[in-house]
Amino acid sequence: MSEHRSKARHRRSGKFLAVGLPLALTTAGTLLHGTGLVPPQASAAAAAAAPAWATATADGFASVNALGQNGTYGGRDGQTVTVRTQAELEKYATAAEPYVIVVAGAITMNPVGKEIKVASDKTIVGSGTSGHIVGGGFFLGQGVHNVIIRNLTIRDTHQGVWNDKEHDFDAIQMDGAHHVWIDHNDLRNMADGLIDVRKDSTYVTVSWNEMSHNNKTFGIGWTENVLTDITIHHNWIRETEQRNPSTDNCAHAHLYNNFLEDVPGTDISSSYGNYSRGGTRMVLENSYFQGVKNPVIKDATATVVQRGNVFSGTSGRNESGGTAFDPKAYYSYTLDRAADVPALLKSGTGPRSSIGTAAASAEAPAASRKAAAATTLTVAKDGSGQYRTVQAAVNAVPANNASRVVVSIKPGTYRETVKVPSNKPHVTFQGTGGSRKDTVIVFNNAAGTPKPDGSGTYGTSGSATVAVEADDFQARNLTISNDFDEGANQSLSGHQAVALRTAADKVLLDGVIVEGDQDTLLLDTAAKDRLGRVYVTNSYVVGNVDFIFGRATAVIDRSVITLKKRWNGTSAGYVTAPSTAANRKGILIANSAVNGDVSDRTFYLGRPWHAGGDASLDPQTTVRNTTLSAAIRTTPWTDMSGFSWKDDRFAEYRNTGAGAGSASGDRPHLTDAQAADQEVADWLAGWTPTAS
Repeated sequence: MSEHRSKARHRRSGKFLAVGLPLALTTAGTLLHGTGLVPPQASAAAAAAAPAWATATADGFASVNALGQNGTYGGRDGQTVTVRTQAELEKYATAAEPYVIVVAGAITMNPVGKEIKVASDKTIVGSGTSGHIVGGGFFLGQGVHNVIIRNLTIRDTHQGVWNDKEHDFDAIQMDGAHHVWIDHNDLRNMADGLIDVRKDSTYVTVSWNEMSHNNKTFGIGWTENVLTDITIHHNWIRETEQRNPSTDNCAHAHLYNNFLEDVPGTDISSSYGNYSRGGTRMVLENSYFQGVKNPVIKDATATVVQRGNVFSGTSGRNESGGTAFDPKAYYSYTLDRAADVPALLKSGTGPRSSIGTAAASAEAPAASRKAAAATTLTVAKDGSGQYRTVQAAVNAVPANNASRVVVSIKPGTYRETVKVPSNKPHVTFQGTGGSRKDTVIVFNNAAGTPKPDGSGTYGTSGSATVAVEADDFQARNLTISNDFDEGANQSLSGHQAVALRTAADKVLLDGVIVEGDQDTLLLDTAAKDRLGRVYVTNSYVVGNVDFIFGRATAVIDRSVITLKKRWNGTSAGYVTAPSTAANRKGILIANSAVNGDVSDRTFYLGRPWHAGGDASLDPQTTVRNTTLSAAIRTTPWTDMSGFSWKDDRFAEYRNTGAGAGSASGDRPHLTDAQAADQEVADWLAGWTPTAS
């Protein structure tokens, strides 16, 4: 969109969604029908078309080929079963054969503190957010290997004694196990540890978990041998006192992108954060410590190498020293920016609604399964899939398809433009890599780029790398980018370069990166009088000028908005440019973070885009409960193309950070009563986004 041109808009009301909760907590997985286990024929069908979560493999040290085990993949080679009782869970978890065990609903352990002895080659996964282990946990003994524990809530063995010396009731304990992956769990309120990795257990990865409300969080070691290799990344550890974690005699402890938070004014206060003990060699990277006492401590015999960590409101010991190791000598990994970690982990840790639901739905009656079944089309650049390009897979979707089609995209960079036409609804783009950075769809058209056929230039909307015109579209775990080089193309008349354009209703973007410079994310509607709702969560949006814009009713929730410098190295820009139609809602940024490597007080939160000079439009942006960096101007709204922002709808509510400011005539704040009508549920107006 031109800096000197006008832009377009929307509105609606109504309540239904739990405000301030990530999608994973507001959309429980498919509830199961009937009783008992998945019938063998249903399990066989599920295995034949196994969803990505059932075949997922670990990263970090759990991915290393060692001790006769090449990586950690759990029970993917076995049958998928669904369990609802302790007896069923115990039967399959202790079996000699491999199993993918889907926990559907809450299982209360008897007696309290019972730890089921898990055998090798198992995946134990919660069905959406409904899988709970209450009053007990899991034990992995000597030699147990190749175990995945994912997407579960494990809670409540606490016996009322804070520093309990009598009850060794852990959520997950391992003594001498290897190749274990603990991922996307909610662990809390246990009598002893949330995770105990003991007695030379090794090749362990702990990722994307929320660990909270506990005394002893996460202990590693309890042996004189310096053998344990462990990766701990993207965990949110909050309201815990000690062992956050404590690493004793670890040969290699790699901790990165974790968020340790001690919330002030609560009954639980941290005594220390990351502790390197004994002969431990620790590498600690790009983590964020908020309010933690003694955030990093080490014994005289241990080492800690720190890189890129952020310490906010911490006190006491913060130590480093010695030499450690290079994690990339063992496995590859990608660091997120430390400044982005709090928002990223608040939205991305814990059980996810999209994990564990396919096997659960297999238990529905056959007719229901047939109606709900999704077709999967595989894309791989190397020819190992059905299609080599994303567009080829979209072309294969039948017109007016009635059910979900998942375009499963293997890791790689796909340099192409993609269009999902309006007659192909219910399409999901799913990246299959370990990170959203592994699968990238990218192109470099701009508004002023000439079309190859000589029929003119693309224009702003036509420059999109990915254009979505079909309702009920979803994208997960991938990057959509426009890498147009402004500096090298100064002669072009238009530098607007869209990465993603949506012109549809019920669009869900979960766990994606959308990146560009000017006009990165165009959130439009099929027509001015059509509703177009978009929900973006657990994602990054990157740009500099009007890079979230359009007339859709759009929510950016629990995400990171990253400001970047202009092509010539200067800092100046605008986050939003809504073009909302009167009586509709525009752009809502909630529970997120706005930051980036730009100069202080150089970016506006938004300006009104009256597309085509249309005075009937009523642009709206609300930014609430969001952390604003010092890059945001003290007067965060500005005029555009002769239209005053004060004549439209721009407001804040309870933002924090160096870029936040008190209410004034140049910085309107919502009252509590007004804010009650400007929540996520009001924006989505009867639609509950659910991963499919």
